Amino acid sequence: MSSSVFTLSNPAGLYDPTDNAYSHVAQVPLNARIVHLAGQGGQDREGYLAPGFTEQVRQTIANIEIGLVSAGATLDDVYKLTLLVVDHSESRLAEWAAEAKRAWGPHLPTCTLIAVPRLALDGMLVEVEAIAALPAA
Repeated sequence: MSSSVFTLSNPAGLYDPTDNAYSHVAQVPLNARIVHLAGQGGQDREGYLAPGFTEQVRQTIANIEIGLVSAGATLDDVYKLTLLVVDHSESRLAEWAAEAKRAWGPHLPTCTLIAVPRLALDGMLVEVEAIAALPAA
């Protein structure tokens, strides 16, 4: 992790969520600079929406990274994700987890997954909000 601004943990007494690509607890100090990213989906710069779930997840993570860089942050600075998934299933969870582990490695942000019937655009299958913490300016 490039940032020592926050700590992620999985306390004893709670199941190990690593297989599902998240941590239970994030502790962020009051003096951190917080970066909020609006929900990102699987559209590229031209607005093309990737055809499948995994492709949309990959593009979503790439879009999150672009937004973070614009604020001086990286994926390593993310401590909280909110994940919206259309037609959620355990196989989609496994696809998300594989891509999230590839992106975040062992420093998995806290995450809430919410199954939804639909997102903003026809064919949109995933949307992710991200919150990052940076050292105070």
